Amino acid sequence: MGKNIVQKILGTHLVTGKLKVGEEIGISIDQTLTQDATGTMAYLQFEAMEIPHVKTKLSISYVDHNTLQTGFESMDDHLYLQTVAAKYGIYFSRPGNGICHQVHLERFSAPGEVLLGSDSHTTTSGGVGMLTIGAGGLDVAVAMAGGPFYLTMPKVVLVKLKGSLKPWVTAKDVILEMLRRLTVRGGIGKIFEYGGDGVENLTVYERATITNMGAELGATTSIFPSDRQTRKFLKMQGRENVWKRVKADKTAEYDEEMEIDLAELEPLVAKPRSPDNVCKVKEIAGLKVDQVCIGSCTNSSYHDLMTAATILKGKSVPSHLSLTISPGSKQVYEQVAKSSGVTSLILAGARMLESACGPCIGMGQAPGTGTVSVRGFNRNFDGRSGTKGDTVYLVSPETAAVTALKGVLTDPRDLGDPPKIPILKKIEINDNMILPPSPNPENVQVVRGPNIKELPKRGPLPEALSDEVLIKVGDNISTDHIMPAGAKLLTLRSNIPAISEYVFVNVDPGFVKRAKEKGGGILVGGKNYGQGSSREHAALAPMYLGVKAVIAKSFARIHRANLINFGILPLTLKNESDYDVIAQGDFIEIPDIKKSVTTSDTVEIKNTTKNKQISTTHDLTSRQAQILLAGGLLNYTKTLP
Repeated sequence: MGKNIVQKILGTHLVTGKLKVGEEIGISIDQTLTQDATGTMAYLQFEAMEIPHVKTKLSISYVDHNTLQTGFESMDDHLYLQTVAAKYGIYFSRPGNGICHQVHLERFSAPGEVLLGSDSHTTTSGGVGMLTIGAGGLDVAVAMAGGPFYLTMPKVVLVKLKGSLKPWVTAKDVILEMLRRLTVRGGIGKIFEYGGDGVENLTVYERATITNMGAELGATTSIFPSDRQTRKFLKMQGRENVWKRVKADKTAEYDEEMEIDLAELEPLVAKPRSPDNVCKVKEIAGLKVDQVCIGSCTNSSYHDLMTAATILKGKSVPSHLSLTISPGSKQVYEQVAKSSGVTSLILAGARMLESACGPCIGMGQAPGTGTVSVRGFNRNFDGRSGTKGDTVYLVSPETAAVTALKGVLTDPRDLGDPPKIPILKKIEINDNMILPPSPNPENVQVVRGPNIKELPKRGPLPEALSDEVLIKVGDNISTDHIMPAGAKLLTLRSNIPAISEYVFVNVDPGFVKRAKEKGGGILVGGKNYGQGSSREHAALAPMYLGVKAVIAKSFARIHRANLINFGILPLTLKNESDYDVIAQGDFIEIPDIKKSVTTSDTVEIKNTTKNKQISTTHDLTSRQAQILLAGGLLNYTKTLP
C-alpha cells in the first residue's frame, strides 16, 4: 500500500508511537515559529528550562501582533524578544517586516519539513508541502529545547480539487466552501491533504490561503503537494535549493475523501459571527457597508493587493466608507509600491497600514457601533474586531475591493472582466529586517522591562476537588471569548497577573471577581470549547485565577492541549444531555482524581447541589496524565532525565 503525503512526512519525523489514527505520536520538529503576542511567554518558558541554545534546525521570532506602541510595554517586550533571540540562536523578524505566516512562507518554508508555531495559522506554510502545526507556546518552547511534539494521530482526509476556478472566484472561496460544508468543527481530529488535477492550477499563495483558513475548520493542519508551482515560487524567492518534490503515492489510501469542482464555485461570504456562516455573495448583495479591510495573513500577497489596486485605480471609495490595506510583508509592500499599486490605493482613498496583523486581531480600525465591516480576513468571532456586537463579513480581496468601490456588498462578477495581474517571476530580496542570532551569545544581556513578570506556577494535581462552577458557556466558545486580544490587552501578554483581570470580560464582566472570591473553581462549556487562536493565555490566565478543571461537550485540539500543559483537567461529558443538569453556582465534587486519570478513562463527578452523578471521560494518554499529576508540562519536563 502506498503512502499519502502526511504519512511520508510524519514517518520521517516519528520519534514515538505508530501512525495509527487515535494513537499518540511524538514527532521531531525542524522549525519553530513564534509571534510577539505568544512569544514572550514561550521564551520565558524556554529560559526556565535552562537550555543554552535552541536545538531545532531553525527557529524564528516574529513581531507582528502588538506593533501599536501606546506605552512602554510593547517596546519592552520587543527588546526582550530581540535579545533573547540573539542569545539563544533564534532569528528575529523586526516590527515592520511583516506578518509571521506571510514572511515564513516567503523566506523560510521548506517542503517535507515540520514546522511548529505558537499561532493557529502556522498552517499557512502547508501551501508549499510542509507539515505545519499550531500549538501553545509551551509546546513550542519544549520543541526548541529539543523535545518531541506530541499529538493524537489524526485522520487524513483527501480533498480532490477538480478543474479550474472561474473568473472572480478565488482560493478564499474554496476554503469558505469547505467551511460551508464542514463547519468550524468539521476538521477536528483531521488533516486535510489536497490533491486532484485542480491543484496544479493554484499558485502557492492561493494554496496558502486555503491552508491558512484550514485552522477555522478545527483541523490539525492542511497540506498541498510540492510540485512545479512550489518550485516556481521558491525560485522566485531565491530559495530553489530547498525545493523537493513531495507527493502522495498513486496507491495512497486515506481515511476519508471529498471532492470540490472548482468550476462550480461562486464568490462566497461568511456572515457574522462565525467563519462557517457561509452563503453566496449574490444572495445578500446590496448590503450597505461602512468599512472594508484588505490584508491579514490570509489574503495579503502581491496578487491580492495588486488586484485591489487595479480595481480601484482612478476611482474613489464612497464618502461613507473607510478602506484599509494591510500588506502581508515588507516584500509585498515593496513590490506593490514598485508597481504603482500603493499610489492607486491611496488616491482611491485607502489608508495604508503597516505590514502587521492590525485590524484582524482588533489592533486598531475597530468598526463603529452598528456598522458593517467587510474584511478579507479569516475570523469574524463576536468582538474580535475590537467592537462588541460587531457585524463582520469575510470575503475574498476581489469581493472586498469591488465592495469598497460600490459602497455596498457586491458580487465582483458584476464588474465585468477581472483585472489581469502579471505573475512575478523575479523579485528583489531584502532580508535586512531579519536579524540572525549573535555569534557571541555569551555577551548578550537579555533586556527585561518591568511589565515582564515571572511565570505563574501550579503545584501537583490534588487528590480530589470540590469546587463551584464559576461560569457556564455555550458551543463554539473561542479563545477570543476566554482571553480577548486587542490593543488594550496585547500589551499584557508577558504579565499574567495583569492580563488575568480580563478573563471572560466580554462574556461575563463579573467572572474574575467571582473567581477570586471563590478561590478558583470549575468551568463548563459546550461543543468545541476553546476554538480559534492558539493563545495559551486562555488556559494560563484561568489557571492563575485558580481554575482547576473544565467540563465540556468537546474541546478544540490546541486549547485542550494548553489546559493540560498548565495543569487544568479537561473532562468531556459522556452524555451531552448532562450539560443541562449543571448550572453556574453548582458545586462539583471530583473524588480520587489521581486514581481516575491513571487507571481509567472514566471520571465520575457529582453535582452535589442537584445530587446528580455525572460520567465524564478525560481521554488522557499516559504521558498527559503524568503532566497533569505534575501540575503542568513545565513541571513535568523538569522531572525528565
